[in-house]
Amino acid sequence: MSPFPYRLVATDLDGTLLRSDESVSDRTRDALAAVTAAGAAHIVVTGRAVPWTRHILDDLGYEGIAVCGQGAQVYHAGEHRLLTSLTLDRQLAGLALSKIEAEVGPLALAASRDGLEGEVLMGPGYRAQEGPLPYVPYQDPAELWSAPLTKLYIQHPTLTDDELTGAARETVGGLVDVVMAGPGIVEILPLGLSKATGLSLAARRLGVKAAETIAFGDMPNDIPMFGWAAHGVAMGNAHAELRAVADEVTASNEEDGIAVVLERLLSA
Repeated sequence: MSPFPYRLVATDLDGTLLRSDESVSDRTRDALAAVTAAGAAHIVVTGRAVPWTRHILDDLGYEGIAVCGQGAQVYHAGEHRLLTSLTLDRQLAGLALSKIEAEVGPLALAASRDGLEGEVLMGPGYRAQEGPLPYVPYQDPAELWSAPLTKLYIQHPTLTDDELTGAARETVGGLVDVVMAGPGIVEILPLGLSKATGLSLAARRLGVKAAETIAFGDMPNDIPMFGWAAHGVAMGNAHAELRAVADEVTASNEEDGIAVVLERLLSA
């Protein structure tokens, strides 16, 4: 039997498993392969919805369960199907949005639609992230609410991500959850939803407990996952809020931080 001390390795994608060019290094691939050969499972836990995650999983040859959409979607990569999907109450989200705008002023909006092929809609003024991820621009606000959503994205013209997240939480914290998932990415989610809720569902399907899980992440939306797992590892490039609650800090995503930890545990 391998001495590897965990049965489940949970990794975020952006800023964690992925490098800035959205690739996964050979060293990290080899470390994950060694872990799975030792009997542990690897599970991706990402804020991205399935349509923005699927191509990465396919490239990795990943055929297991992934947690997407900040925990809203549990996705079977090998079978290309959703196992569970939780949507955002659009009436409640609209109310929350109006309250936030009354507090901080107009926001630029985007939204992720539910489903395997769910589009990401982007409204006027929303600053899209650079890269190949597809999105659909819209002008009519009614279009935003015309189909089930997993989450909303909000941006403010002058507030920082931390300031916007803090103001939104203070204003609508009892209606919805608000998380910062990356630079320029502040999200409105169903109340009580987090990566931890999605990961716990996926782990139950795998027959694995929180005490048998090690988790890697880089942003404040990974805090609930760290709270659920036995051991939380922040990347060297991680946000200060996550570093403050991590059990350890490894090298950055550009420096194979996941592999550094896994190799050490495999050789212990």
